Amino acid sequence: MEFKDYYATLGVTKASTEKEIKQAYRKLARKHHPDVNPGDKNAESKFKEINEAYEVLGDPPKRKKYDELGANWRAYEQAEAQGGANPFAPGGGGAGNYRTMSQEEMEEMFGDQNPFSDFFTTFFGGAGGYPGGDARRGGPGAATRGRPGRQRPGRDVEHEIELTLEDAYHGTTRRLSLKQDGHSRTVDVRIPPGVSDGSRVRIAGEGEHGVGGAQSGDLYLRVRLAVHPEFERKGRDLYVKVPIPVTTAVLGGEAEVRTLSGKAVRLRIPPLTQSGQVFRLKGYGMPKVGKPDEKGDLYARVEVQLPTEISPAEREHWEALAQLSGGAAKTNSAA
Repeated sequence: MEFKDYYATLGVTKASTEKEIKQAYRKLARKHHPDVNPGDKNAESKFKEINEAYEVLGDPPKRKKYDELGANWRAYEQAEAQGGANPFAPGGGGAGNYRTMSQEEMEEMFGDQNPFSDFFTTFFGGAGGYPGGDARRGGPGAATRGRPGRQRPGRDVEHEIELTLEDAYHGTTRRLSLKQDGHSRTVDVRIPPGVSDGSRVRIAGEGEHGVGGAQSGDLYLRVRLAVHPEFERKGRDLYVKVPIPVTTAVLGGEAEVRTLSGKAVRLRIPPLTQSGQVFRLKGYGMPKVGKPDEKGDLYARVEVQLPTEISPAEREHWEALAQLSGGAAKTNSAA
């Protein structure tokens, strides 16, 4: 069984402070985390070594025990094998009162493999607490060996929710059915006005319930907006097509524009408006999240509609218009 130099593993020294050790651990953990290095067995092995080292050096009692052990680790191992007292345990006998990582935590972080070396197991009584000393993760301040009611904080839960553009404009309330440990419960959630596609809405404390009095996780709703048949959204601005008859486009007039608020707006169309021309209606777009009175703009794109059928009287007028236009063209050409 090889002696583990935990200081060397983290790249620190015995003179390093708790803060320096913690900083070194976080830097290495981010670099070698399995999520950052998928499928890399070397990174996974290094990550386990880093966690084991910080499990000891990040816990003052364990660090003290480790420093006292030094090169005498083999004598300690022999004393343990002979049933002798643990000279490094509090009170001089038996294993120290160190928190043991639960089976669930072990499997969640490392799968079926034991993440701790034989050296660690011999001198620190098996798997230790979650690195970092966070009471939410079961570090110092959480339940310890021999104490009933081990605490475990609830995990965050993410749920996708589909909304119409009208729901996103006005805000809405939805009742969701969530399942945990085989039990169902309902949660009423309020969606604020202005949410966008892909945004996340956090509902504090409505995630998985904590164990042993620990706090519950949060519920995150990921918003998906259904495609709207009329409006297109770009940021906080809305775009809509407005059909107008050719006579209005030529002579000018007014057109009615529907808005998401439910109120129709009259849009003035100037003479000789071309198809595809865009008009801006200020303040009729989507509201800003948290500030519903601040809205984007609505852009109306004019589409000139040609008649699909005409009466005999209308035909006479179109023919007269054609003759007038043709005559004007000839006159211009002659000039």
